[in-house]
Amino acid sequence: MSDAKKGRPPRGGSFPRALWATVVLVVLPVVVLAGACTASRHSATGRSGAAAAQAAENAKPGTPDWRIRRQGAEHEIEGYADHVSVQPGGSFRLFVSTTTSGFTAEAFRMGWYGGAQARRVWRSGQVAGTRQAAPRIDRTTRTVSAPWRPSLTVPTSGWPAGSYLIRLTAASGAQRYVPVTVRSPNGAGRVVVLNATTTWQAYNMWGGYDLYKGPSGGDSDRAYAVSFDRPYDKDGADKFMLYEQPAIALAEKVGVPLAYATDNDLHADPRLLEGARGLLSLGHDEYWSSTMRQRATQARDRGVNIAFLGANAVNRHIRFGGTPLGADRLVICYKDATADPMSRTDPAETTQDWRLPPKPRPESDIIGIQYMCFPAEGAFTVSEPGFWLFRGTGVRAGTRFPGVVGPEADALNRAGPTPPTLEIVAHSPITCGNSPAVANASYYTVRSGAGVFATGTMRWVCAMRGRACGHGVDDAGRAFTTQVTGTLVRAMAAGPLGRGHPSRPNSKELLSAPK
Repeated sequence: MSDAKKGRPPRGGSFPRALWATVVLVVLPVVVLAGACTASRHSATGRSGAAAAQAAENAKPGTPDWRIRRQGAEHEIEGYADHVSVQPGGSFRLFVSTTTSGFTAEAFRMGWYGGAQARRVWRSGQVAGTRQAAPRIDRTTRTVSAPWRPSLTVPTSGWPAGSYLIRLTAASGAQRYVPVTVRSPNGAGRVVVLNATTTWQAYNMWGGYDLYKGPSGGDSDRAYAVSFDRPYDKDGADKFMLYEQPAIALAEKVGVPLAYATDNDLHADPRLLEGARGLLSLGHDEYWSSTMRQRATQARDRGVNIAFLGANAVNRHIRFGGTPLGADRLVICYKDATADPMSRTDPAETTQDWRLPPKPRPESDIIGIQYMCFPAEGAFTVSEPGFWLFRGTGVRAGTRFPGVVGPEADALNRAGPTPPTLEIVAHSPITCGNSPAVANASYYTVRSGAGVFATGTMRWVCAMRGRACGHGVDDAGRAFTTQVTGTLVRAMAAGPLGRGHPSRPNSKELLSAPK
């Protein structure tokens, strides 16, 4: 029963109600502001702690001997993991086949490490070798899998989050990689580095089939789905080394707080980008599910910056499926809506290019520009020298960096959708096959404050290697791509790019100009 109903004055005497309301109105904002300040301090402390931990990790002695010394014969040593990624402290199994008597495995975390660019964190003892079973091929989808027995279990206790290469070394000295990501528990306050695992798998010809071709060498017998239950072809990490490793080394050298995840994680984890400062898509990140795209778009609209350091990103619509080893270990892409069984039940989820029917959703909606050409070759040509990311590089309008554009390139999507705030910052005359074309780089900002930068070239990350990249890339190209990327990563880590660097829209003028 209340004091009023008992006939007594309210507790605290006869303090006027209007004055109580004034006190509440005054105190409440102070309490809220204090809470916000406390949260802000905790957030800043967390970021500084993460940056310090990352700097301490990269200050440790690196391991210069992490590269493949001799690949050996095709099946001399090869393997795969039963997890695309694990959380720190988790474990994964390696499935290894070798024609030799045994092998060892070493785990290298990729980073800067004073220029060594990797640190060995674990090494196995000698493991007995066995030649495992032949590939199994699904007759309906032409999916290749390796039905092997596990060879050893690898613990990750004490391993920091990051991109890892497991190097297998056979008794003969032949070597191959198995890539594994130790994913961050969350991305809050960090720039999330995204390993393009679905694209690695799409181009994986191990066992004779990928999403592009089969034994005929053409697309008539290509696979409709590809499995992570098999080794990667070539040295085991070809796509990672070409399109991702140089950018990761640079990001770790810059020293901002980073988180690590894979395409599979972006699809599976609804909280991956909560509180993140940015999402870093690297050199070739072509295959995206509806969920991946939705989560990246929603993050952008909450203030999470996005950078596409490649071309041809978000070009193919995929679905995930399960395998005997777990969920989301199958990448499904028929590349033809009429061939996809999903067309009869859910046409919006058929797997073909995002821009194609039955429900066209061009990728320019999130990237700003979109895939335009293969094979592309040309110089990256600056059109907006005052663009904030180009400051301090010494560029002028028309400055050219030979070889930086290729082998695939993006351009302004004249048919739309095009973000209304889109700024074209590079306008690069190139050759597309045997025909002239123009490639673009772009930047736009949205109401949340987030900024989205796209290089428009698949060779951007490779160009950070300078002349070692080939294709005419020189030291000037290396210096330019390295400096721009470093500036970008630092700014992404500081918060929504649009707050300090709003885009200066100019795409309408380009759209109205003759082709």
